Amino acid sequence: MFLNNTIPVYINQFVQSQSGIFGSDIAAATIVIVASVILAFIADLLFEKVFLHYAAKTSYDCDDLIVDALKKPIFYTVAFVGAFIAAEIVLPGNAAIEIIMGLLLTVLGILWIFALLKIDKILFKYVFSHLVRKTDTRMDDELLPLFKNILDVLIVFFGVLAILKGVWDADILPLFASAGIVGLAVAFAAQDTISQFFGGLSIYFDQPFKPGDRIEIDDGEIGIVQEIGIRSTRIKNLYNNMIVIPNNIIANSKITNYTSPEETMMVKVTIGVAYGSDVEKVREILTGIAKDVNFVLDDPAPYVRFDNHGDFSLDFAMIMWVTHPGEKFTVINEVNTKINAEFEKEGIEIPFPVRTIIQQKTE
Repeated sequence: MFLNNTIPVYINQFVQSQSGIFGSDIAAATIVIVASVILAFIADLLFEKVFLHYAAKTSYDCDDLIVDALKKPIFYTVAFVGAFIAAEIVLPGNAAIEIIMGLLLTVLGILWIFALLKIDKILFKYVFSHLVRKTDTRMDDELLPLFKNILDVLIVFFGVLAILKGVWDADILPLFASAGIVGLAVAFAAQDTISQFFGGLSIYFDQPFKPGDRIEIDDGEIGIVQEIGIRSTRIKNLYNNMIVIPNNIIANSKITNYTSPEETMMVKVTIGVAYGSDVEKVREILTGIAKDVNFVLDDPAPYVRFDNHGDFSLDFAMIMWVTHPGEKFTVINEVNTKINAEFEKEGIEIPFPVRTIIQQKTE
């Protein structure tokens, strides 16, 4: 049964040698039990007086809790191993003893599963949560409970498999097959949610933007990132409306980040004047307007560029820089207002499209 498959070779050799040393199986088994109990109490004493003592001197709480979580499983492990060996010495191959020892090992396995779950909880509460609080994004704070739950499930799953296979020598292949079928069914039913989740992961690891950044998605939507979640990202647009976009859409979109790597942003305003206008005078007026407008930076200095001879106008471009992307539309409004006033005062014409239609008279 399971006992012959789970005892290592060196333990079998140890069991066979005890009868000759101590004269009888009972004496050998008694010595093993007493020794295991003594070792268990020594291990418990070490944890209580040494490891906990030094852990208490550190500035962290997690080491004390981890040592405390390991103390009881190690104590029972040492004691159970002694009972395990003693039972093999006295009644080797006995079916009833094997069942009893199997139950004891099952209890020990469950005890270790709970200990690992407790350690997992300690690490996520005192270590990982402290690390994610140092980041700017909230996504890792939201992902942390999910990762903890996944790790808890894995601990229980593989712990149960270890007990079934290692203690009871059960066939676990059907269990893996069933888990695979269930996993495929769940994945098919929740494919949209899964794609959104992995889209959120790609945003978290790539970090194309962070809360507070002004971004533009390839569909033309512009706004300030408010929150990056596991399944979706919230953006406040120019109309002060909150837009919720699934992460799988954002992950597959071209994104323009106007804030990163720095917030300084170029603003371009184009204007056309009538043919025959004094180019240098137009350039001087536009440069003066750019330097006089609020929020326009002196460094880099604004400048005016003569861009093109258009179909019906001479086209100029005003290049200016602002500190923050949110100032762009304020600057454009002020610049256009001043251009209209200055051109009207200086008699500079802003043309509009003219089409000449020639009608041929037929006889």
